[in-house]
Parts: sequence; C-alpha cells; structure tokens
Amino acid sequence: MAQEIGIALGDITGIGPEVTLKALAAELPLDDTGYVLFGEPTVIRHWNDRLHLALPLGGDRLHLASPPDSQLSADLPPGAAPAARAAVAWLRAGATGCLQGKLAALVTAPVNKAAIIRAGQPFVGQTEFLSELAQARRTAMMLLGTDARGRWLRVALATVHIAIKTVPQKLTTEKIRLAIELAAQACRDLGLARARIAVCGLNPHAGEGGQFGTEEITTISPIVQVLQQKGFDVVGPMSGDTVFHYALQGDFDAVVAMYHDQGLAPLKAVAFDSGINWTLGLPFIRTSPDHGTAYNIAGQGIANPSSMMAALRLAKKLAHPRR
Repeated sequence: MAQEIGIALGDITGIGPEVTLKALAAELPLDDTGYVLFGEPTVIRHWNDRLHLALPLGGDRLHLASPPDSQLSADLPPGAAPAARAAVAWLRAGATGCLQGKLAALVTAPVNKAAIIRAGQPFVGQTEFLSELAQARRTAMMLLGTDARGRWLRVALATVHIAIKTVPQKLTTEKIRLAIELAAQACRDLGLARARIAVCGLNPHAGEGGQFGTEEITTISPIVQVLQQKGFDVVGPMSGDTVFHYALQGDFDAVVAMYHDQGLAPLKAVAFDSGINWTLGLPFIRTSPDHGTAYNIAGQGIANPSSMMAALRLAKKLAHPRR
C-alpha cells in the first residue's frame, strides 16, 4: 500500500506554498509519513528559505514533483495565468498518482476559480474537477472542524456551487440521499461510535408545515423516512437556524445542509482557521484547507497554516487509521 501523501501546491500567487510548508514543518516531526509535493521547485525552495524552515526538500520524506518545463517565478502577480494553469496541472498529477495507487491520499492547496477560467480552462471547483477525473458520480463535499473547546462540527452538502435561486429546482431526493449516506460512511471512516445525522430543511423553520415552502414535505422528509426504515440514524428536516447548535453540543455527529452557505456559514463561524474540506465518495482520499488563495495577504509571510495542518492530519488519519 502506498504510504506517501501527495500535496498539490495550488495557486502559487496565493498563500498555498506558504501554508503548505509551514504545515509540513509542524507535521514532519510527528511521524514518519512521506510527502510528494506537486508544485514549482523554485517557489517551494524560495518559501523554505524565506521562512527559515530548513525542510529537507528532495530528501527521503519530501519529494518534489513538477513537469519538466515548469519554470514559474515566486514573484508572479496574483491570479497570473501561468500559475493558474500550473495549479490545475499539479492537481491532475496528484489525483492521477492516487488513482494509480502511488499515493495514499491527496491534500490540495487553494486555487482561484476565476483565475483558472481567465486562463482558458472551464472550472467549477476542485471537488468537481476531481470527481470528473476519477469518473466518480456519487461524491459530496463535507466540511469539518473544531471550535475553541475542541467540539467538532461536520457538515455535508446536498448541493454545492450553484446560485441560490436554482437550489429549489436542483435539490433532488437523490442528492439528499447521497449526502446522508456519505455523511454516515464518513462517520464510520472516522471511527466514531455512531453516525447520527441531522438533515436541514431548505426553508426558514423547515417550511413551517408548508407555510414557507413545501420542499420539506415533498422532497426532504420522504427520503429521511426511507433511510430511517433502512436503518440509518437520521432525523429531519430540522430548522437550519437551530440544528447546528445541537450538533455542536454533540447531539448529532454530522449535519446535511441543503446548500453551500447554509452549511459553511456555521462551520466557518466555529472553525474559521482550522476547517477542512473533505471530498466524500472519491476512490481516493482528498482533503484541503477550507480557505481560498487570500491574494490580499499572499507573499507577506503572515498566513495561518492551521487549516492546512488540519487537512494533513485528517488525510493521515484516513490513510493510516492504525496511527
């Protein structure tokens, strides 16, 4: 079984290289995990020197992998097209390594969707890109993290990067079923004692009995009942303005949110610096920090690596459960 974990460096004009190397400096002493960095060697060495990390780049545990024609400088402007194209190439290379069994997991640093599109490549998001590359049609996004007291919040999304006005039309029974099933499996993969799932309603107060909308009655409640009959420990639909409070208290192990911001707003409220994005349903492990390229602070050496550290630790936990 492959032991090394791949890291796609993301958009090098953002904070990806900085948080990646800071996280590796914190994680390397903890165990014997090896890493393969898919990125520009010149940029990686630049940040290693600038941050005085003295990481053993190119050694037994930190391998550098980059296309032979890659020669990106560390001073490209934010959102530069060469950096955007390289980020996608590194993402593809890392995922290919996982699919070929050469890597135990893939951790992806942030990319910028707008920059990738401007560079001439259609792109919705890393989750969608990896799902298509792996030909995985049953995937979902889970965000997870802890608050200052160490309490976990885990949120799976029934729909992801779509406009709010399209959510009612695109929210299907199958998407909700998939998010519930994958959230339950995620709890088992994490080794939790149970997999108790709460499902959000779409409308305020979960529709108030049909007064604010009928999606809870026609779409959400029926699939919850079906899965309950199949033995899933799932409840809902519950009001989105209270369910996350109860989940944080430990009443639920994961929450299924109906749309992107319904789930990410509470998650980032409690775990802004340490949230993790975990793609469920892929044929390989993929995690990433739950933040973007942060062009506004890129290059200053002040980026917080906590989210990347958490993403690395989750990847290691899933890849090497006995550790």
